[in-house]
Amino acid sequence: MENSWNKYTEEDLKKIELITSDYKKFLNSCKTEREATKEIIKRARSKGFKDLEDFINGNKTLMVGDKIYVNNKDKAVALFVIGEEDITKGINILGAHIDSPRLDLKATPLYEDTSFAYLDTHYYGGIKKYQWVTLPLALHGIVVKKDGTKIEIVIGEDKNDPIVGITDLLPHLGAEQMKKTASKVIEGENLDILIGSRPLKGKKENPVKENILKLLKEKYNLEEDDFLSAEIEVVPQGEARDFGLDQSMIASYGQDDRVCAYTSLEAFLEIENPKRTTSCILVDKEEIGSVGSSGMESHFYDNAIQEICLLLGNNSPVAVRRVLKNSRMLSSDVNAAYDPLYPEVMDKRSSSYFGQGVVFCKYTGSRGKSGSNDASAEYIAKIRKVMDDANVSFQLSELGKVDAGGGGTIAYILANYNVEVIDCGVGVLSMHAPWEITSKADIYEAYKCYKAFLKNI
Repeated sequence: MENSWNKYTEEDLKKIELITSDYKKFLNSCKTEREATKEIIKRARSKGFKDLEDFINGNKTLMVGDKIYVNNKDKAVALFVIGEEDITKGINILGAHIDSPRLDLKATPLYEDTSFAYLDTHYYGGIKKYQWVTLPLALHGIVVKKDGTKIEIVIGEDKNDPIVGITDLLPHLGAEQMKKTASKVIEGENLDILIGSRPLKGKKENPVKENILKLLKEKYNLEEDDFLSAEIEVVPQGEARDFGLDQSMIASYGQDDRVCAYTSLEAFLEIENPKRTTSCILVDKEEIGSVGSSGMESHFYDNAIQEICLLLGNNSPVAVRRVLKNSRMLSSDVNAAYDPLYPEVMDKRSSSYFGQGVVFCKYTGSRGKSGSNDASAEYIAKIRKVMDDANVSFQLSELGKVDAGGGGTIAYILANYNVEVIDCGVGVLSMHAPWEITSKADIYEAYKCYKAFLKNI
């Protein structure tokens, strides 16, 4: 396939820089699912979107052209623009996830050992644990006190903030460590965050820990017991940056899957007066199986559609099933880009390549397609035509060689509702690492793809 950069005009290049500059700002302000939800709603409201709860509580009727969003526990969002057609004829859906692999603090995380204060963690999602040591890390999250007060915490991102991190064994003493397999070099229970070494004067027991508690009390009014009702995530510190001497790529934490969340959202927000109702789902918990009340396995999305049907005057008991049966979706999720340093796990004829456009993945799963959604030939044919008509560069790919591994997305969950769905996203290098790499050209093509899909499928 031709490299997309070769087809771009000066106008295209300007658009790419505008989009990717804004994308980097999005990444910097959205390092957790809560931060992403807050930013998404902010952007939606600036475009005239209103909370569905306002319609429900005010007994208001929905009309063609209305723009609405559903905030699911501050961790997931569903957005809709009501189209001209009866909603039971189906919705055009984009669906991405806004959680990323990370470290989470345990419920009782703070402890002291030999005059060091640490935070105990439990890793979230599929990570290579050894990649997280000796990096500058930051703390992001919330603490909810017993009276319901929410305290937002971000430590490490401001240039005047301290950073935290995980220590590693020096090579001079690491002979036995280096004999271990990569999965055991750093054990999960050793991913503890070093946060202090200065004792509090006058304290005999755990003086370093007591000094940390004193600082947290002064800055956040935080007591040790408040960790019990906290959600604090440990993420790589630092901003998204251009990558490569030619500035053709972006390096950042959390591009799986915020690169698809951002492009889906921006494409969606530009759609005005659609013929079919359009929707954008941005959900949590995909990295651990889409479970829980904020994941795609929950019923928040079909419940929202039920409320919308009622507000549109359709109270049929099978309305939601009819809507979903006739709906079409792109499961906006990333793909493993071909890396010539690791050719042994890739099939060159069935890989995605940087700069060659958005990636469609007919099936994910593992080995014998286990756990996959398998898109139909008829649906792919429709998509091919839409992409060609919109001059979108696209490629079809699998996630590595047949028996090399595999992965999953939210696609199969919507397929369970009989939605036509295929995975579609951006190729990523170093996926699930603290810093992931994407192509600016592929980000642009994804944005064009999602916009064309919503308008024309």
